[in-house]
Amino acid sequence: MIENKKLDWDYFLKKRAQILRQWETGSSPLLDFESAIETLKNIPEDKNFALKLRKAKASGETMIQPRAGVAVLDEHIALLKYLQEVGEADFLPSTIDSYTRQNRYQNALDGIKESEKMGRSMLNGFPAVNYGVEGCKKVIDALNVPLQARHGTPDARLLTEIIHAAGWTSNEGGGISYNIPYAKSIGLEDTIRYWQYCDRLVGFYAEQGIELNREPYGPLTGTLVPPSISHTVAIIEALLAAEQGVKNITVGYGQGGNIVQDVAALQTLDELTNYYLKLFGYNDVFVTTVFHQWMGGFPADEAKSVGLIGLASTVAALGKATKMITKSPHESQGVPTKEANAEGLRASKMVTRLLKEQSMPSSTELSTEKELIKKEVNNLIYATLNVGKGDLAKGVVKAFEMGLIDIPFAPSEMNAGKILPARDIDGKIRILEFGNLAFDQEIKALHKKALEKRAEVEGRKVSFQMTIDDVYAVSQGVLVGKPRRKDEQNENH
Repeated sequence: MIENKKLDWDYFLKKRAQILRQWETGSSPLLDFESAIETLKNIPEDKNFALKLRKAKASGETMIQPRAGVAVLDEHIALLKYLQEVGEADFLPSTIDSYTRQNRYQNALDGIKESEKMGRSMLNGFPAVNYGVEGCKKVIDALNVPLQARHGTPDARLLTEIIHAAGWTSNEGGGISYNIPYAKSIGLEDTIRYWQYCDRLVGFYAEQGIELNREPYGPLTGTLVPPSISHTVAIIEALLAAEQGVKNITVGYGQGGNIVQDVAALQTLDELTNYYLKLFGYNDVFVTTVFHQWMGGFPADEAKSVGLIGLASTVAALGKATKMITKSPHESQGVPTKEANAEGLRASKMVTRLLKEQSMPSSTELSTEKELIKKEVNNLIYATLNVGKGDLAKGVVKAFEMGLIDIPFAPSEMNAGKILPARDIDGKIRILEFGNLAFDQEIKALHKKALEKRAEVEGRKVSFQMTIDDVYAVSQGVLVGKPRRKDEQNENH
């Protein structure tokens, strides 16, 4: 049975020997700890993700980072350098390809060869494991800003070993956030154990005086996810990472659409993460926040897409997010060109710089929303601890089995999938169907009342049709999905 306990070092080393045999690049002499430590200690401070985040939070400016990754090493480096220089990115990613995410390294190798033959990337990201420590070192050495691995890998142990040994100073993911939204039938116990390994490695480097950043994936499924649910997952993953010795954590949140709710979410995310870390005795963990621009469907019109990017950037700045993950004006068309990706970066940076000295005015609406989010998160975390009899890792597995934590629209069989979100009349994300979600009756009544108010204004019943309308609304230029036909107004699915 999984438990939230720092991995025994001898056990870790035994597992490590097995993991480094998974693929030939795992046999690189540069994966020797002495070589990896030397590489990481020689990374300049301004290229260390964790240290730059500390400076960013102190300055109060929201940093920007794109998504990007292609199959061929030289082309990947060229893409990142373009986004650094033309896009003015503060941080850079290496988005990892889908084969690597599923540990299918031979398929990834075939994809590299096919890409070289075709003259364009035939993979949807950078196959870091295939290039190994040597190739990944070439990437970071070519750049002037910190680099992070972004992926979606349930079992990222070999990938994590390689990127850190190469000098990459941040890794995104977690045992929940890189399982439930991404996989169908992988057990939570397995993925929590895999990510305990990844975090134990980061904790080991911390013991050597090397500060690396870890970032749970905040948006989850990215579609109408209530803030309290994504917060709960982020906080739990932060606590699990801290137990393994991680000292620098970035917790994330994906844009919901209502400015007040989004700002409330960002403010409470920072506050609640720090609160729970200290509650459990992790007093030396530095916390930052990342805001993800709209993760749902984008308008096909480029100008409208830039408008959506501008709205997201406004929220990130007013909510004082330390960092923001950007989108491009070509988002609805698939993988953006490097030019479109850079345009999204520059548009985002213009807004965040203009708003650096400004803040969200306090209001009753804002404080009420913050208090609601806090109550909901407390409900979910204490329910998790209760079913785990005080052990967070055990509690997470049981909480998902029982539906006490439930992520909307997730593909995983480990997820109950019984809750349905919908927006209230102001566009705040509420819950229409709760399943077995661990909210008390007072909280449920508030959600029900908010949706009934919307239904009354729109002249229809509270129903699943609201959810459907809301899923497509933003791509159609509105936040709250309106009844589409007269005969739908009285439907009650």
